[in-house]
Amino acid sequence: MARAGLTVERVVATAADLADEVGFEHVTVSALARRFGVKDASLYSHVKNLRELRTRIALLAGEEMIEHIAAAVAGRAGKDALVAFAGAYREYALRHPGRYAATQIRLDQPLVAESRALRRTAEITYGMLRAYGLEEPDLTDAVRLLRSTFHGYCALEAVGGFGAPRDVQASWDKAVDALHVALGHWPRGQ
Repeated sequence: MARAGLTVERVVATAADLADEVGFEHVTVSALARRFGVKDASLYSHVKNLRELRTRIALLAGEEMIEHIAAAVAGRAGKDALVAFAGAYREYALRHPGRYAATQIRLDQPLVAESRALRRTAEITYGMLRAYGLEEPDLTDAVRLLRSTFHGYCALEAVGGFGAPRDVQASWDKAVDALHVALGHWPRGQ
């Protein structure tokens, strides 16, 4: 017997919690059904399949993450905004590992176009980078540099990949300082 009160929002939020607990790759419709104490079929009236469920987790996580970042960068510019952006990114990634993993999946382009959170992510990120005087195609290149640096660092930190005795926070701070220098001295016209 299905529990009353299942909604798409509740199903997705619970799936996101499950992702943080067991890992995004281990979220299945069956595991989620067990969490609710219902049969798998009960969930299919709320999500079409596993791909849709995982996509919805990604969209939820993306919205949560950019709201966290936006709050951190509000009223800041230049290096202060970069430091706040980077710190909020890292904090979210480490606090919500399953949700964060969901933000890394490739989404269908029609969903990207419809997502308010993904548009807001672009607005916040590009807005922060414009303080460095960057315009296209340099903006896209800078976004890729930041994302790959932040993601790589967070992924390594999450699995204990930094074994040297140097404080991980001190290395993070130095990496963000280096990104600030790189953004301020961006090679233009290439």
